Order: sequence, then structure tokens, then C-alpha cells
Amino acid sequence: MSTAAGAVVPVRPGAVAPHPRLSINQATIKYAALSDALDTVRAAGVGAIGTWREPVAEVGLDEAVRMVADSGLRVSSHCRGGFFTLPPGADRQRALDDNRRAIDETRALAAAGAGGSAAVLVLVAGGLPDGSRDLAGARGRVADALADLVPHALDAGVQLAVEPLHPMYAADRAVVSTLAQALDLAAPFPAAAVGVVVDTFHVWWDPALAASVARAGAAGRIASFQVCDWLTPIAADPLLSRGVMGDGHIDFGPVTAAVSATGYSGDVEVEIFNQAVWDTPAASVVERVVRAFASEVPLPA
Repeated sequence: MSTAAGAVVPVRPGAVAPHPRLSINQATIKYAALSDALDTVRAAGVGAIGTWREPVAEVGLDEAVRMVADSGLRVSSHCRGGFFTLPPGADRQRALDDNRRAIDETRALAAAGAGGSAAVLVLVAGGLPDGSRDLAGARGRVADALADLVPHALDAGVQLAVEPLHPMYAADRAVVSTLAQALDLAAPFPAAAVGVVVDTFHVWWDPALAASVARAGAAGRIASFQVCDWLTPIAADPLLSRGVMGDGHIDFGPVTAAVSATGYSGDVEVEIFNQAVWDTPAASVVERVVRAFASEVPLPA
């Protein structure tokens, strides 16, 4: 059903009304072009979207900004920057320059979004460089990269959000594996410049999670809260083992309560990497996510 941008979308009979803080991360409907993703999310009555750089690049930033503005949706985050673990040299400098462009994209998209949009750039640290086993050195280069980027982020009004990934990704995707590690990296910088992502898929297993969430909240560093489920058996490509809430092993109540207790009141993104989900029509995925979010994620309105 077509509606004017920003208009309230009626919920069809029998459907579940989306939670007002629900956001659909574009990764969940990966095969939808930006225009289709925006239309699908808005048509479902969801108020926010988390954007990704690749679909934005397909249409160009100026056109993406126009599309977002016309959609009437909030932008909850922009994904993704990072991959900071390369040793000094031309490749590392290119990565830093690309992150500066990502910061500028984040500022523009958040400014185009509806009120309540968040200028948050999600960062994935990067894995070990080819041939390296120096985990401590790689983490040190992540800290150095943040120091390089913080001045630009502050100028742009963008919060860099360090996302810890589950330890199974430490070698190839992210040498930052726990929320405590992410907070240690963020600590030297203003909270307005560097925060953290709490993603249930990556942190649900951590016995120190409650304490780390409380620490993040006390420091004002929860930049984004993302939810999806942990499925077993792990997929051949472990990246694709995320599931719709309720399909796996995560108890979302304690994590959601811990984040809510900090006073975090921003949008909550559903970010799912799963081939079967991607192969399902986007509108059906969003409808299913709305229902699962309502039943599995006990979030205050």
C-alpha cells in the first residue's frame, strides 16, 4: 500500500503492529535495492532502517540521501567501516581514507533521515593480516586507527561504533571479540566520538556481558543495539548462522533488560545474515521480523 513519506501506515487486520523502536538493518533484506528496502520497511509500518554502504554506493550518495529523506524513515546506523588491522603502508592508508568517506556518508544519511536518526558508523575491526599470528599487534593497530579517525568523526558529529564479533571470527573478521575489549578501545576517546555495538549474536555467550553492558551504559557508549538469534548447526559459512529471533538459542530477555537499564532509548536493529532469509521476499521477511520482535524482544515502548 503506497503512502506519503512519513505518513502512518495502517496495520492490516490480524497483523502485529511494529514496535516503535524497531529498525530493519538492510543486511536482513540483502537482495533489496535501497529504494525497495526503504519502500518495504515503510510499507510494513516500521519507522527506521539501518543502511549499508554497498546499496548506497549503487545509487550514489546524493541519490541515497534524497531517497532516505523522501522515505520519512529514521536512519538507525550506517554499516560499515573498519578493517583497521593492516600494517602501516599504502593499503592501510587507503582503508583509513575509505573510513573517512564512510563517516561523511553517515553524517549525510542521518541528516536526511527523520527525527531521531542516529549518526552512527558501525565498525568491524578486521582480522589478522595474511601470514600474521600477532593478535595483540592487530588490536593495537585498531586503537591507532581510532585515534586517526576521531578528529574527523567529531567534526562530522558521527559516533564510531566498535562492534565486537564472536571469537570464531577473530582470525578473519574482527580481532575485537568481547564488549569489554571494545570498551577498552573506546575509553581514551570522547563518548560522542567512539561507542560500541551490543549485538546479541556476537555477545550472548559472554559471562561478563551484564557487567560490560552496565559499564557501556554508564559511559554513554551504547551506540547501537542489534538483535538476531544464534542457530545451530553452524552454517558452512559461519557468517550465515544468524536467525530470526525465536529460532535459535538466545534468551533475549536478560540482554534487553540490561541494555534498557542503562537508559538506552535508541532504535533496536534486527540484523540477520542467513541465506534462507535472503531468498525469501523482503516484505515477508519484514513481516516475520515484526512478529518475532514483538514476541521475543521484551522492549519497553
